[in-house]
Amino acid sequence: MRVLHVITGLGAGGAEQQVRLLCRYSAADSEVAVLTGRGVVADGLVDDGVPVHAIGMRGNRDLRGLVRLVRLMRGGRFDLVHVHLFRAQVHGRLAARLAGVPHVIATEHSLGDRLLEGRPTGRPGLRALYRAAELLGDHTVAVSATTAERMRRWGVPADRITVVPNGVEAERLAFRPDLRRSTRAELGIPADARVVGTVGRLVPTKRVDAVVDALALLPETVGLVVGTGPAEDELRGQVARLGLGGRVVLAGERTDVPGVLAAMDVFVSACPEETYGLGVVEAVAAGLPVAYAACPALEEHPADRAPRTRRVAVDAAAIAAAVTELAADPAAAAREPAPVVEHYDIRRVAARLDEEYARLGRADRPAVPAGEGGTR
Repeated sequence: MRVLHVITGLGAGGAEQQVRLLCRYSAADSEVAVLTGRGVVADGLVDDGVPVHAIGMRGNRDLRGLVRLVRLMRGGRFDLVHVHLFRAQVHGRLAARLAGVPHVIATEHSLGDRLLEGRPTGRPGLRALYRAAELLGDHTVAVSATTAERMRRWGVPADRITVVPNGVEAERLAFRPDLRRSTRAELGIPADARVVGTVGRLVPTKRVDAVVDALALLPETVGLVVGTGPAEDELRGQVARLGLGGRVVLAGERTDVPGVLAAMDVFVSACPEETYGLGVVEAVAAGLPVAYAACPALEEHPADRAPRTRRVAVDAAAIAAAVTELAADPAAAAREPAPVVEHYDIRRVAARLDEEYARLGRADRPAVPAGEGGTR
């Protein structure tokens, strides 16, 4: 089956990394179309041998970009288009219908209670546009049961939704002492330091500022913040105001997730609203103890499937107390991945999506009339 993934951008985000992993582990013959900038994930896809088509769309009303996308779909003779993120869901579904692609599926990565990819969910017309775009597709995958419930509240029928979570490369993320040593040396972090870290896009909604405030309450602790985004300059100012410049490393955008996780001793995610919580699951796969504000991927499983994790309020004192407790647990030193990680292994996830692709492909096959079937 030939599949074209359509996504808004290909920077170092969770949805973008998922597209790369799906192309790597799916049985489908996959290509990727990116509406806006290419980014580091595009380079990774090319390194993997996956064709990446830059559409160069300049805005939501760029009809020339839509035409280019339709031409790509027609010329590529794709069996299925898989769209990711809101702008790509709108334009990708429409283009697929105009191009006559037989099947269109979406993954909903980002629908929160209050925000949809930074857009307030109460914005006039947003729900109507979301619902109209959804009707142009055949089916939508939700990355968690929490996300599926939000979709139903937005008017998407339950029979048009299937829950297939994001996946992680569990073996690649497993803790390695050599990566710990080399990454710490590269970042200038002492080998014997206690390191509290976080990974993600630096935007206000991720509340990395609360993690930095917590670090001010944790003496003799190094902070490692991995990511970039519009809140980066503000965070740098906060680090300076709190006098933490000597012990908070703002590492910027990095693609060596196993290395930066290996360099940490405790992982913190202070984002109060998540659709899945990919960074948390990756940290758990790396054997890290984790303090998190929200993570449907863990909350939808029994607590004993993810030991050494604590749900905390978005509050500096609460985060600092959880970090202290987690770091003192003798079991943390073993860096064993939690049992829940098996459920989210990318091979399992990619196989589930391949099943969805095949199910859509079978749906339009005419039934064999009674008496005409059987073996020969």
